[in-house]
Amino acid sequence: MTVCGLLLIGLVLFDAFEAILLPRRVMRAFRPTRTFYVVTWGVWRWLALRVPWPRRRANMLGAFGPLSLLGLFGNWLIGLVFGFALVGWGLEAPLESTTNEPLGFSSYLYLSGVTLFTLGFGDLTPTASSGRLLAVVEAGVGYGFLAAMLGYLPVLYQAFSRRELVISLLDARAGSPPSSDQFLLRMAQARHPTELDPFLAELERWAAELLESHLSFPMLGFYRSQHDNQSWLAALTMILDSCALLLVGVKGTNLYQAQLTFAMARHAAVDLALVIRTNPPKVPIERLSCQGWQKLRAALAAAGVPLNEGPEVESKINELRAMYEPFVQALAERFLLDLPEIYAESRRGDNWQASAWMPRTPGIGQLAATDEREEHFG
Repeated sequence: MTVCGLLLIGLVLFDAFEAILLPRRVMRAFRPTRTFYVVTWGVWRWLALRVPWPRRRANMLGAFGPLSLLGLFGNWLIGLVFGFALVGWGLEAPLESTTNEPLGFSSYLYLSGVTLFTLGFGDLTPTASSGRLLAVVEAGVGYGFLAAMLGYLPVLYQAFSRRELVISLLDARAGSPPSSDQFLLRMAQARHPTELDPFLAELERWAAELLESHLSFPMLGFYRSQHDNQSWLAALTMILDSCALLLVGVKGTNLYQAQLTFAMARHAAVDLALVIRTNPPKVPIERLSCQGWQKLRAALAAAGVPLNEGPEVESKINELRAMYEPFVQALAERFLLDLPEIYAESRRGDNWQASAWMPRTPGIGQLAATDEREEHFG
């Protein structure tokens, strides 16, 4: 029992160390945190898919991230309590009780719990040196472990806030949900192609932070945005779609910055799909039909964003899409997130327009559609 208890304590501490202090530097075939999320997300996903109301289903899926973190902390604490109880029971450390109840494993379990959380009721105390030493070690471990978990939360939520900042910026710049056609149409209102480069550079940094934070803290992938029609995956996919169009179709743009942003965003999509161990989609989703491609070209040309001509343009855009679409579709299936359309024929207003006090007003996207464009992108 002593050996089993020590192994359990070591497993919990090592897993927490990797998840909190040394995230994602060690890749092992078996990791308790990963097993926990695979099991709990599978059950939660199964239950959510059986909720017939979309809004309630979205709320249920959105609650999984915070609840799973609490469950993970609880599992670690339970593992430590049981581990120290097994060690004390295996050592047969004598106990002194103020009650007349018989002493057994439940007594060691109770003593382990009050010691880990430093409650110190005093109704059950160890009398031998081995038991006292074990109690001191457990109290120290419990104090440090709880401090590490409390320090972990601000770091996690700071990463979440930084991720959501750019997603909120895309509301007026690319619509809700974001799409590449709306992004290019609305950026064309600046009438200067150089205005696009600074924001593409910001999107490049955002994709790099997304990769780093979601590899370090994989549970962030389960944290959803404030609005149901926004998500980190939709934003990442829109960035890839927009850069692909800029690289092969739009005249007069800075290809170098578009290449950098595309490379970073694809790096994030591929690495996240591989580390989270998603499977390729069984039925790939066609996100841009031939008819949609023609409508996209017409809409962009009407807004002063001319596309290059020739069959090689469509062939190149399909080649670029094949570099990232299987990965973002696999991530969408894993997290139950919707991917944005490349060309959205029907759109609702942006989130910033929505209000319970007044009717929806025309937004940037609607105004851009009626504004005549006399100048081209380049």
